[in-house]
Amino acid sequence: MTVIELCRRRKDCRLCASKDLELVFSLTPTPPANAFVPASRKDVSQPSFPLDLFFCRNCSHLQLLDVVDPSYLFENYVYVSGTSPVFVNHFKNYAADLIKRYGLRSGDFALDIGSNDGTLLGFFKEAGLRVLGVDPAKDIAATAARKGIETRAAFFTPELARQIRESHGPARVVTANNVFAHADDLKAILAGVKELMTPDGIFAFEVSYLADVYTKTLFDTIYHEHVAYHAVRPLRSFLKTNGLELIEALRVESHGGSLRGISQLAGEPRRPGASVAELVALETDIGLDKPETYRRFARDISARKTELLSLLTRLKTEGKKVAGFGAPAKATTLMHHFGLGPEFIDFIVDDSLLKQGLFSPGYHIPILPSSAIAERKPDYLLILAWNFAESIMAKQKAFHEGGGHFIVPLPKVEVK
Repeated sequence: MTVIELCRRRKDCRLCASKDLELVFSLTPTPPANAFVPASRKDVSQPSFPLDLFFCRNCSHLQLLDVVDPSYLFENYVYVSGTSPVFVNHFKNYAADLIKRYGLRSGDFALDIGSNDGTLLGFFKEAGLRVLGVDPAKDIAATAARKGIETRAAFFTPELARQIRESHGPARVVTANNVFAHADDLKAILAGVKELMTPDGIFAFEVSYLADVYTKTLFDTIYHEHVAYHAVRPLRSFLKTNGLELIEALRVESHGGSLRGISQLAGEPRRPGASVAELVALETDIGLDKPETYRRFARDISARKTELLSLLTRLKTEGKKVAGFGAPAKATTLMHHFGLGPEFIDFIVDDSLLKQGLFSPGYHIPILPSSAIAERKPDYLLILAWNFAESIMAKQKAFHEGGGHFIVPLPKVEVK
């Protein structure tokens, strides 16, 4: 496909269909955040796509209108939940909370949309639930299946939901974690969810929370896989329009700050918890319903860029060697918008075997195992996976004791 065929721009809000949209800020165009390349392609230029954020004046939803072909983004996906102990523990607690909160029992059916390597479903399975994952990343879906988590390598659609209901029965719980922001057609996802749910079932989803993105300057969570930047107020209206009711809106710590939304079919007896109204009030207080809030956000990002580049320029002038630690998707946005190319970063280490030996999207900086720290002896580690900074620094204690320093780029620039 050509670049034009790989990306299209929609003209209306994906939540309310309004065309009253305002461009509030633009990040530097990047390749897809997980488009790592092998050595054989490190000298080949990759296509980049716009990262322009639009505010809907009707429902206040913030979103990308440029939609990169999902097959191009997801079928060869390299993010795996189970490589992070932090996320394994997160999903363990998540499953336990849903089981306790909503009385899920052995034999109930749980379906996870965008199930990745089946980490969350594994904990449901341990509790006796029947499980099924749906994920378009073929290799990762196969990995999950080998671990005993039945997985359909496909995009979730209403038709697939009907097929699953026929083969597995209705679901007491449907989850969609860090994927409900990925789909251009969210209405189709909800249609499929409603097709699958039992009358007393729940739909639980986690997304990066816009209130945290704004207040903590977490702009690097903005990339092409995330076409929607969710807040409770527009989500509540969107769910209601599509036959679901938001009954809880919980803040969780993952990805620097996420929202866990829990919904039920409209008309079911559970009363919405206080969490929903509390977060709507918070969002109003910090101005998430005003376009000027995001223009101010853009200025804050520019200030962070100036601060970090000043630091790195000084270190490189002094002859210091800087390596990146972690190659999460968010690093692609951070590196491209701040201009963190090979003139600043000599190499990047990452614990994912799927990424080691590859080169970073766009800049083509080599991704190496963490053993490269001792072998190549950088003076500074720039923690690109900054949301895991504390655990990374604890694990790399020997580097620090040997005279090395850490740079944490967000939510504020710190040298440790």
